[in-house]
Amino acid sequence: MGKDGSVGYLTTRLEDFINWGRKNALWPLPFGTSCCGIEMMATLCSDYDMSRFGAEVVRFSPRQSDLLIVAGIISAKMAPVLKTIYDQMSEPKFVMSFGACASSGGIFNVYSVLQGIDKMIPVDVYVPGCPPAPEGVIHALMRLQEKVSVGDTHSQRKIAEMGKQAVTGVSP
Repeated sequence: MGKDGSVGYLTTRLEDFINWGRKNALWPLPFGTSCCGIEMMATLCSDYDMSRFGAEVVRFSPRQSDLLIVAGIISAKMAPVLKTIYDQMSEPKFVMSFGACASSGGIFNVYSVLQGIDKMIPVDVYVPGCPPAPEGVIHALMRLQEKVSVGDTHSQRKIAEMGKQAVTGVSP
């Protein structure tokens, strides 16, 4: 202990420390297919600067990223590709559904458009709008950071469940 009464060390749980690192170092993989992709690009520019939140390292390889941002219309032919990209990402992985088309199919209620990406992959946070404003993306990123810090994302819950099963030896 120092002369001023301050402690020279910090105590915390290892899981909390790891989640703090995860929430401040999200590496997004953009999957932009239409007008929402343009708005997603605007969010990464200097006017809005997503790098303030630790998400400036945009990777175009699923093996190097942990945040999948799906922006725009997903057709029935693209859905298996999206699922493959999601499966190639390492755990823990997070998904942001960006815009009305990715979240619910938008105005395209036809057989060839997937009516929400949550039919194929689990989604952690939704960004409403057609197309959403960059402020909405920043807001969704902050909500995702909150979920990551408390371990409340789909991927983190799945990992925790697998850990409990390994300890108890009971499978679902």
